[in-house]
Amino acid sequence: MTAMGNEAMMTTLTLIDESGDKRCVEANPAPRFVKPTTPLRSRTVYAAAHVVPLAWADNTPGRPAQVDWESTIGFRRMIWSWGLGVADCMDTAQRNLGMDWPATAELMRRSGAAAAQYARDEGWGRSVADLVCAGVNTDQLEPAGRRDFDLLQIVEAYLEQLHVCEQSGCGPVIMCSRHLCRAASSAADYVKVYDKVIASAKSPVILHWLGEVFDTQLHGYFGSSDWREASQTVLQIIADNPGKVRGVKMSLLDADAERYMRAMLPQGVMMLTGDDMHYVDLIRDCEQDDPRCESASGGKIMMHSDALLGAFSVIAPQASAAIQALDRGDEAGYLGVLEPTQALARQVFAEPTEYYKTSVAFLSWLNGHQPAFQMVGGLQSARSLPNLSRVVELANECGALEVPELAAQRWNSLLALNGIDTA
Repeated sequence: MTAMGNEAMMTTLTLIDESGDKRCVEANPAPRFVKPTTPLRSRTVYAAAHVVPLAWADNTPGRPAQVDWESTIGFRRMIWSWGLGVADCMDTAQRNLGMDWPATAELMRRSGAAAAQYARDEGWGRSVADLVCAGVNTDQLEPAGRRDFDLLQIVEAYLEQLHVCEQSGCGPVIMCSRHLCRAASSAADYVKVYDKVIASAKSPVILHWLGEVFDTQLHGYFGSSDWREASQTVLQIIADNPGKVRGVKMSLLDADAERYMRAMLPQGVMMLTGDDMHYVDLIRDCEQDDPRCESASGGKIMMHSDALLGAFSVIAPQASAAIQALDRGDEAGYLGVLEPTQALARQVFAEPTEYYKTSVAFLSWLNGHQPAFQMVGGLQSARSLPNLSRVVELANECGALEVPELAAQRWNSLLALNGIDTA
């Protein structure tokens, strides 16, 4: 909705709360961030990207995913243009929640091909793996719980997906497997499976530790519900495969667990934060206690996390501007850009956390990156209007509405479609 002031046009957003009460706020102008002209240096950063469905196709629950490839790949090009890499085929892309393996395999191939073309056109010397890493899982097997699979079958499923990933040129991310979580009887089973998969990889892999806050079927992954015990399993896998683990992506939404784990990683293995609730502090350099120190007082070390975040697909311009500030040694500039986005990310990832993908697609639609607010599996219905209204409010406050006039038009039209008067 646009209201006429005395001398200028004002774009307004209608907000609605859980009681149905409405209020209007003025849409803030979009920040004028500048895209980088050289690769980002101080951090390795991947934004986990979602998929855009064909608006007219049957993407109802339980149906095979039908993807709008032009919009989906276009979204990835947008992320690359800000100097960020794309983490593809991850949980943000609705793995185990609407995105089937045939569609995922096609996404790997198309993203890899698009990245290769983008790298050639860009001329920065970035490889396909720099531009895109992709999730390797076991979800081509029957849904976990319908039948049991032995460890050999799980390894073979991982290797099938690893082969597709490597053929595409994407860097492999070994994701947590629901099937392995069901089949493993001990931490040793995880080590056995991961060692076989990593040994077959042609390039260093990223290990993805996805917490049960994102997927309840992963309870007790890596052999324990205690993250301290589970971390020993991850460290054992890394030790068994020297030079073959590039990094660990932690998505436990527990900053203390991440700080502990990253201090324990061997040299050359990076921590990629997947903590969408605390990424501002985790990415910034900070002094922390060294858990390897036996003294009661503890030693101090300076550490930071790199990033592989679903939140960064929502705020790619801000993420880029913040890392550019770190590249200049401007910590205040980093905080000034990124701190205001944290409240938005926490709303996007509010419980039930697994449905954060709905808010990611919603903001993509508001910002003009897809033609309709739809998702594969019909998941666009997974957040309420008051919840989305709060997303709109916080996105407006931190400058995440890239074209405020378009965002207001689309949001107010969605309210009107649901019988809410925005006049």
